[in-house]
Amino acid sequence: MYTITGGRVSVAGVAEAAPKLQQQRSDILEGEGLRSRRVDLGRFAAAAPQRVVSRNLEVRAGVGNTFGNVFRVTTYGESHGGGVGCIIDGCPPRLPLTEVDMQFELDRRRPGQSRITTPRKETDTCKILSGVADGLTLGTPIAVAVPNTDQRGGDYSEMSLAYRPSHADATYDFKYGVRAVQGGGRSSARETIGRVAAGAVAKKLLEQHTGTQVLAYVSRVHGVELPEGLIDHDKLTMEQIEANICRCPDPEVAVKMIAAIDAVRVKGDSVGGVVTCIARNVPRGLGSPVFDKLEAELAKAVMSLPATKGFEIGSGFAGSLMTGSEHNDEFYIDEAGSIRTRTNRSGGIQGGISNGETIVMKIAFKPTSTITSTQKTVTRDKQETELRARGRHDPCVVPRAVPMVEAMVALVLADQLLQNYAQCQLFPADPILQGTESAKRAATPMEEAAMYSEQ
Repeated sequence: MYTITGGRVSVAGVAEAAPKLQQQRSDILEGEGLRSRRVDLGRFAAAAPQRVVSRNLEVRAGVGNTFGNVFRVTTYGESHGGGVGCIIDGCPPRLPLTEVDMQFELDRRRPGQSRITTPRKETDTCKILSGVADGLTLGTPIAVAVPNTDQRGGDYSEMSLAYRPSHADATYDFKYGVRAVQGGGRSSARETIGRVAAGAVAKKLLEQHTGTQVLAYVSRVHGVELPEGLIDHDKLTMEQIEANICRCPDPEVAVKMIAAIDAVRVKGDSVGGVVTCIARNVPRGLGSPVFDKLEAELAKAVMSLPATKGFEIGSGFAGSLMTGSEHNDEFYIDEAGSIRTRTNRSGGIQGGISNGETIVMKIAFKPTSTITSTQKTVTRDKQETELRARGRHDPCVVPRAVPMVEAMVALVLADQLLQNYAQCQLFPADPILQGTESAKRAATPMEEAAMYSEQ
């Protein structure tokens, strides 16, 4: 009459089974997030309407390790465990994919790249365990694993007793009553390896199918800011971004940013900054009202990254200082006959749906929480103390956050693209309203059948 599978409980026909269920109580010991929770199934039976022949009950334990709806990614692993990685589900079949595609992005994210990043030495070499054969995706789950090879658990001995200020140490204890002390466990930026690996797949899917490109760069470090409008987003390249260790596409500003990071690094302190991300050639029509607006999905995605503190899209907070006549993006018809906007203060999204213009967003990152300066804190047994953290940490997270931001934005766009096809591409699209993007894609089976029937 009832089944317990993983973290899900299904109860069928509880009204008919009431006498038997009233005598039973099920200890649910399986499933993430449900630890020895006692559920009285008899209460459910007693409350069920007697006329109902069958009623289903489903209990789910959401634990926040999976992202996406159609293109779904689950990350796993701790900073100092055996390894980290991800499971990618929902990737279309026949997409060309190898470990080289992922490794390029992982190399951009890995530690030990330069003097302004953590000195931890990890190659972050990935291995695809499933879902790919002969260089093509199979349409089945893609498993990716990256081993941890340079752990120093002893660096965290003090932190097993005292909480690092502004870190996740205390809140993990508040929630779970237990935590992975070494490296911060799942709160460590090392968790983002799985995101970046999955993001590489999403990037390739987007670029091959719609020509969409996702690029991010450092636009501010502490008090050093890249002047607005200095970077031409239509011409920005990966080579410009990767030309220096700070990942700022302007060489002169990059030198000042690196100096700002060096100044706090030698003092054992840290600084924050801002990453600007753009997405070019995004198809029109991505995103759904009301709760799944594209900017809402993007905000959730990038704000799930470690150390994030703010999100802006288009004009952002500056737009609140404008009048409607100043802020509105007026429409016009371009030389190709497409509907465009003369300005892009909307950031490529209007009404929660992409309008075909470049999506522009900014993400603010706080200073790295773990610093080597002495700070006041408390211990797990509520004793006030001082802590001087050891270990290897980034004095500024923003240079390494660039590929992480790109990955999360690509994951959102890939997921939204697949959802849009499921809902809106079943029947032939209107080429006038959908713009030139609909002409780039291959015809769907239903469209091909319609063409043959017309012939």
